[in-house]
Amino acid sequence: QVQLVESGGGLVQAGGSLRLSCAASGRTFSRYSMGWFRQPPGKGREFVAAISWSGGSTYYVDSVKGRFTISRDNVKNTVYLQMNSLNAEDTAVYYCASTPTYYSVTSADVYNYWGQGTQVTVSS
Repeated sequence: QVQLVESGGGLVQAGGSLRLSCAASGRTFSRYSMGWFRQPPGKGREFVAAISWSGGSTYYVDSVKGRFTISRDNVKNTVYLQMNSLNAEDTAVYYCASTPTYYSVTSADVYNYWGQGTQVTVSS
C-alpha cells in the first residue's frame, strides 16, 4: 500500500506562488507515476499535472502550462507542485495520487491511491 500526505496549501494573493508537497510512504514510490488533481468549490475533480516514475515525462492541463511545475524526488519519496502566477480560478482542494501506469494519466480512474487533499485559496 501507499499512503500519501499533501502539505503546503494556504491562502495567497493573486499573482503569488505556492509549492505543494506530497509525501509517500512505502518502498515502491519510485515505481509509481504521480498526479495532481484539484476540486474547485462546487465542481468536480479535475486533472492538473502528472509525472512518470522516473521524472522524465510530465504532462499538464492547458490552463496551468507555463505556471505550474510538477517534480519528484524518489529519494525523499515526495512529489511537488510548484504553482506560480496563481489566480482565483486556481482555488481548489488539491490532491495527489499514484498510479502504476503512465497511460491515461489525465483520468482519475487509473489512480489507485489518493491523499486527503490540501486547500489552496487565491484571493483576488
